[in-house]
Amino acid sequence: MTADDPRATPRRTRVVLGEAAARRRPADRTRSDLAEQTPVGEALVKGLMRAQLALALRLALVVVIALGALPLLFAVAPGVAGVKVFGIYLPWLLLGVLSFPFLIGVGWAYVRWAERNEQDFIALIRRPEQ
Repeated sequence: MTADDPRATPRRTRVVLGEAAARRRPADRTRSDLAEQTPVGEALVKGLMRAQLALALRLALVVVIALGALPLLFAVAPGVAGVKVFGIYLPWLLLGVLSFPFLIGVGWAYVRWAERNEQDFIALIRRPEQ
């Protein structure tokens, strides 16, 4: 049989991938725990969620106390409610105008601190095992 013969079987080549497997990085245990949803990975994610929830509850408490105390103040001290600032009654100024920049500031703080929590989480994941 010659190479031009159509009945000739093609020559087989054996491919060995042992070298490629040897060059791979060792598996990062924390990342694999997250990817495989092991109890350790689940605990890490729950820790992040707990941190985000705690942050949200703290800032919600700040908003409730700050904005909830104003009507209470005006009910307890009616004289304060009659004060005019720039021709606008103080309750209207505080609750109707200045509450919005306050809420935007709280929202900005939440986003900034939540991103910091996430970056701390990512740093924990990328940290080499010790």
